[in-house]
Amino acid sequence: MRELMLVGVRIELPSNQPLVLLKEIDGPRHLPIWIGTPEASAIAMTQQGMGTPRPMTHDLLESITSALGHPLVEARLVSVKETVFYAELEFDGGATVDSRASDAIAFALRAGCPITCAEEVLEEAGVLVNDEGSTEEAAEDQVREFREFLADVEPEDFDK
Repeated sequence: MRELMLVGVRIELPSNQPLVLLKEIDGPRHLPIWIGTPEASAIAMTQQGMGTPRPMTHDLLESITSALGHPLVEARLVSVKETVFYAELEFDGGATVDSRASDAIAFALRAGCPITCAEEVLEEAGVLVNDEGSTEEAAEDQVREFREFLADVEPEDFDK
C-alpha cells in the first residue's frame, strides 16, 4: 500500500464532472477519481477548513466511531474495476468495512488518518505527472500539465 495525499477537488469542463486528485506521498503518480457532487463538496469543505453548523454525514460517522472507541485508522483504495474505485475503511480494533472511494476519502480527511492505495490501483489508474520540485513555478507547471492531460481523457480511459 502506498500513502496518498489530497491535492484537491476540481470540476472538469465541459462535463462539469467533479474529480478528486490524489498524489503518492513518496512517488510521482497522481490518482484522479471522478466522484459525485455531494462527495466533492464534502471533501472540498474539509480541505478548506470549512465547517457547518450541524454535522454532515462524514462528520457524524467520525464522531460516532470516535465516541464508541474505534476511530478510523486508515482508508484504503483497494481496487478499480471498469472505472469504479473500491475502498475499505479500517477501524481501531481491526474491523474493516467496504466503502465507496469518495466516502473513504471524505471520512479519512475528517478523522485525520492516512489514505493509502494498492500498488495495483496506482499501476492501472495512476497518472505520471512531471514533478520538478516543490517551488511555486513547478507546482503551477504540474497543475497545467495535469489539466492538459484531463482535457484529453475520459473516465472510460481508466478501464484499459
